[in-house]
Amino acid sequence: MSAIYKRELRSYFITPIGYVFIIVFMIMSGLAFSYTTLMQNTSDVSTYYTIVMFFFIILIPLLTMKSLSEEKKLKTEQILLTSPVTITQMILAKFFAAYTLFAATLIFSCVNFITLYVYGQPNTGVLVATTLGILLIGGAFIALGILLSSLTENQLIAALVTIMSIFFMLGLGLISSTIPDTAHVIRAFVKWLSVFDRFYAFTYGYFDFNSLLYYVSITAVFIFLTIRVYEKRRWE
Repeated sequence: MSAIYKRELRSYFITPIGYVFIIVFMIMSGLAFSYTTLMQNTSDVSTYYTIVMFFFIILIPLLTMKSLSEEKKLKTEQILLTSPVTITQMILAKFFAAYTLFAATLIFSCVNFITLYVYGQPNTGVLVATTLGILLIGGAFIALGILLSSLTENQLIAALVTIMSIFFMLGLGLISSTIPDTAHVIRAFVKWLSVFDRFYAFTYGYFDFNSLLYYVSITAVFIFLTIRVYEKRRWE
């Protein structure tokens, strides 16, 4: 498993993908931070992280579009399927490689917060909680992207479908606000599914266990489905 993990992590820097992801992420997050905090003279980062969350619509597919679709296109997935590692270890190695790059970049972008301490008195608990929430959401989106990458050998298709899927998951929160009061059961269900709505608890500095469990659960479900896709393919 470690060999696949190292190979995948290295592949992000053999190709331009890793560099593009880091540079674009840092530029976009820096601009968003300047506009939502520095220019607004506030230490509230909820708006900043909300904007960053929508950046994921474009950024996450960069990390996941080739993770499994490229293996299928190059016919190298058969080597992985017959290697000593299990399918679960193979999928987890690819997930953790993408997540490592994502998490490292996100945490590095937190250097922006230094300015909050220089010019103000931010709530450290809120900063930590919101960052944790974004890390959890990113993990769920990466797992989704890897699942969709396993279904096609075309990287462009994998990226486009991932973009639409992430947009839909984030848009559920907006959809719920348009549902009339007469359909309160449906609205409550849509809000329960919403990735965006569950993030609000973290913006107040609360480590909401239910939200944490939700994000971890959907990440696990997407990884499990990817494993099932490859187990089915192994026996075909």
